[in-house]
Amino acid sequence: MFCYQCEQTAHGTGCTVQGTCGKDPQTAALQDLLLHAVQGIAQYGHRLAGLGVRCPELDAFTLDALFATVTNVDFDPDRIAALVSQAVTLRTGARERYVAAAQGGGQTPAMPDGPALWQPAADRAGLVAQGEAVSIALRSARLGADIVGLQELLTYGIKGIAAYACHARTLGREDPAIIDFIYDSLTELAEAAPTTEALLDRVMRCGAVALTTLELLDAANTGAYGNPEPTPVRMGPIAGKAILVSGHDLKDLEILLTQTAGTGINVYTHGEMLPAHGYPALNKHPHLAGHFGGAWQRQRSEFAAFPGAILMTTNCIQAPQSAYRDRLFTSGLVGWPGIRHIADHDFTPVIEAARHAAGFTAADAAAPAAEHLVGFGHHAVLNVAGTVIDAVKSGAIRRFVLIGGCDGVEQGRSYYTDVAAQLPPDTMILTLGCGKFRVLGPDYGTVAGLPRLLDLGQCNDSYSAIKVAQALAEAFGVGINELPLSLLLSWYEQKAVTVLLALLHLGVRNIRLGPSLPAFVTPAVLKVLVDLFAISPIGTADGDIAAMGLAA
Repeated sequence: MFCYQCEQTAHGTGCTVQGTCGKDPQTAALQDLLLHAVQGIAQYGHRLAGLGVRCPELDAFTLDALFATVTNVDFDPDRIAALVSQAVTLRTGARERYVAAAQGGGQTPAMPDGPALWQPAADRAGLVAQGEAVSIALRSARLGADIVGLQELLTYGIKGIAAYACHARTLGREDPAIIDFIYDSLTELAEAAPTTEALLDRVMRCGAVALTTLELLDAANTGAYGNPEPTPVRMGPIAGKAILVSGHDLKDLEILLTQTAGTGINVYTHGEMLPAHGYPALNKHPHLAGHFGGAWQRQRSEFAAFPGAILMTTNCIQAPQSAYRDRLFTSGLVGWPGIRHIADHDFTPVIEAARHAAGFTAADAAAPAAEHLVGFGHHAVLNVAGTVIDAVKSGAIRRFVLIGGCDGVEQGRSYYTDVAAQLPPDTMILTLGCGKFRVLGPDYGTVAGLPRLLDLGQCNDSYSAIKVAQALAEAFGVGINELPLSLLLSWYEQKAVTVLLALLHLGVRNIRLGPSLPAFVTPAVLKVLVDLFAISPIGTADGDIAAMGLAA
């Protein structure tokens, strides 16, 4: 196997024996083959769209299949193999539609050799071998690391777009332009002779579509659940039976809250689900009791300590431990071999597991619980924009520092904790994504009558940060890069790549990215990013604070 799509790839170069995420070589090969099969679907989807033919089932499957290959989503080789089989069936149907539509329009249908014409092996071993034959390593040997690195940068941006588009589609929001870009891009990757210039252009266009997708998801979330409102969240348990919900999916949480109403079971959020408490339509449920635990990488110890049922939605699952395997469930696209999957939003098995589990005791709930304030989406922040603008003009707020992105296991991520602790009191700290858990906890006080730390939400809420920055830039009559704003981003997987590309599309410069730069970004590609956007790796807390002009 060879995989370097996440920040924690082995030795900073690539996982070749076993994924640091827990992905085994068989699953890795099948995921590579699934991506190859999706490229074949995209080649037909692209041509059908050009003939005015829409195929909703192809669109939905393409988004789901791409999301399934994102880091920490689906580790089950049986499910991935089933997706490959489904892809072949859908591709056959798409080919028939394309031939009919093309001939009806007086065209001669023809497809180049490759993903569109590939045929699957008859057994699992053969499929794995086919996946190995389309691996990144073989492409790198043929095309060179720079070209393949740009291809992968585009591919990972597309995967993140697919993930965010899946979240939006779950809530009834779609945009055909998004899937058209995905089809067009995957077709170009499958058919065109790659050049650095064309790939860089396509990557920048990916950033534009990423922004569209993030805006769509914001509209989906707020349309379904209302604009987030500043809301204190209890960061600890209360006595009673309990269910813990982790991942990102607000729809799963909503349905679970409805199904557990009146049962006496309390529902807690974990990881990236913390911002859910800020949405009025979710927070109205009195048994949404609070938050338990920290970021995704702590789940093995935190799930073991949680005395109830656990539901993992979307991505961020780790190898389940024996202490909680029998009360862990997955939903949506998340999967792990041997873990019970809820495929139809009927959470009865989860509820029954919670009833049979111990639950929290009065002694568990006796310890004082801290509170964390969530709900500072763009609507809430812009409601106090006048106060913020006056505070900047008066010098009460000297700088905004956004600490956002993905959390992870490396010690280098303590950088973000150190920066937040050392920032002077006339700075406002904005948090976004599960990277917030690196700075959550201390009382940072207030500035200009506002909390110094404003939590903008999940990584899924990245559009809020963009909207706030755009509104402030407009109010001050400057460009985003002239704002007193510093971006310190951490990344882990492909959704973070998508957010980064959206920022680059907006022309945002001087982003500090860490804890390490992507392995697929070669020195030559990095030089381009540095020249165009002054992107740089994080340094030391002291050094970067000084570079922001904030040293004591």
